Amino acid sequence: MLDLATATPPRSFSQSEVLDLYGISDPRIRSLFTNSAIDRRHLTLPPIDPETGRPRPESQGELLAKHRETGIAMGSAALQNCLKKIGASVDDVGYLMCVTSTGLLTPGFSARIIRELGLPRTCARADIVGMGCNAGLNALTAVAGWAATHPGQLAIMLCVEACSAAYVFDDTMRSAVVNSLFGDGAAALAVRAADGGGHSSGEASGGAQILKFAGLLITEALEAMRYDWDEEQGKFSFFLNREVPYVVGAHAEQAVDALLTGTGVRRSDIAHWVVHSGGRKVIDSVMVNLGLTRHDLRHTVSVLRDYGNLSSGSFLFSYRRLLDEGVVRPGDLGVLMSMGPGSTIETALVRW
Repeated sequence: MLDLATATPPRSFSQSEVLDLYGISDPRIRSLFTNSAIDRRHLTLPPIDPETGRPRPESQGELLAKHRETGIAMGSAALQNCLKKIGASVDDVGYLMCVTSTGLLTPGFSARIIRELGLPRTCARADIVGMGCNAGLNALTAVAGWAATHPGQLAIMLCVEACSAAYVFDDTMRSAVVNSLFGDGAAALAVRAADGGGHSSGEASGGAQILKFAGLLITEALEAMRYDWDEEQGKFSFFLNREVPYVVGAHAEQAVDALLTGTGVRRSDIAHWVVHSGGRKVIDSVMVNLGLTRHDLRHTVSVLRDYGNLSSGSFLFSYRRLLDEGVVRPGDLGVLMSMGPGSTIETALVRW
């Protein structure tokens, strides 16, 4: 992994601003928003309806259009910034993998961003759609595999999540949980395998070698996180079971043990933890079950605070903050971890 860059829509909102914009007075919902450990989120809200003074209701068609337009804008910015960081141009990109769960789009983001930015028409591409918050590491597995079979060529993984395009607005606590949590953001990660083989080389600031991937599917919690069609609202609606934090936490140790098995690495050898910002309770559950400290998860916590849950790109925002902190040293080991529908915990072991 060479380096990475992030992008968001221009406007961010405090939780109180969102509540006031939508005129939400229910004390249960207001408490849910204000006690979420989230201060601000970048959102793409609809125009104000002059008759109601509130954001205008959006149809599913309008949400899909928002997903496309916001996603192309954010994704293009993140990819361009990533290329600048590694001193590359669009002509250097040999493979583009795009990840999203906030809408359906055919042709997908990969084709549209290749056209938008003028990437080579021969650029290999793929799209992972609908896997949820864990999908960034699922995609990275595929990107690293492509890079390993094309040594010296540049591959980009691009997570594009316009979460403002995937919501239902009603009076239920189910919808309020989702509406209080997610934000819009994109992140692009550059990967290149060394000419001598191996998964990836560290040629730029932040470069790290991927040593191993491991995933854990918790099949008994298959329905705990899901994207359903809401017939009454005429929209897709995301559902989060209240047991999700405990399911994830209870299996976090098993997932990490599977990652470290056969590597000779102990959990105490891990210098850096880059974990998905799934929500306050999810973070606390992972921390307790893995015996981590608040310092270990400081970037996970701060990304949740400043951006909310960014779905598949959350762990990359945390990774960016870790690199910007300047504490990573050559030889340090790190664990990347994401969690999402399935229920799934995905992990990667890396060395700088």
